Amino acid sequence: MTPATDQKIAQRYTSSTLEKKGKNKQSLQEELGWPAELKRPVVCIPGGMNEKLGGALMEAVLPGLLQMDIELLILGKGSSHYGSLFTELARTYPHKIAILPNEEVAIRKMYAAADIALFFEDPKECEELPLALSYGVVPIAPSTKALEDYNPVQEAGNGFLYEEKNMWNAFAAIVRALETNKFPFDWRTIQKHCMESVN
Repeated sequence: MTPATDQKIAQRYTSSTLEKKGKNKQSLQEELGWPAELKRPVVCIPGGMNEKLGGALMEAVLPGLLQMDIELLILGKGSSHYGSLFTELARTYPHKIAILPNEEVAIRKMYAAADIALFFEDPKECEELPLALSYGVVPIAPSTKALEDYNPVQEAGNGFLYEEKNMWNAFAAIVRALETNKFPFDWRTIQKHCMESVN
């Protein structure tokens, strides 16, 4: 499935019509009862969360994430510990955090709306990575052969990678991605690299 052929998303798009992707963000924001704010980055955790997926690192980064002007989507699968954690967070931050059902249509809407996908372990074996890339969702992940770190000088790369799996490196990669997201031309270049790497 690609966003060019997906009948379940609000607006189909390709790597050459990425400006249309924003309609999907707006549609999901409205569906969730959030203000339709196209400039606010939507970050997703596409695989749900458990210890194996890097839960401890995610918890270390979470307080910083909650201070940022982002919206966070997490897929409703994973361990009960993280299910309880995100249920409580979604209650506390109802206009910032949402848990999406682990169902195909909701998953496709998530990818169509999201700007960034967070991975806390090497995503090379994750089925979620090629889906995220194909929908133009830019990954942030530990260093992996599955992705190329974005280089702003060469305008190359399709993700924001960090070498050591610790809170500071992960958070620095998130900040780097969010700062780059403020520049639409640069961001669309990365999104194109994402989509072209799998399509």
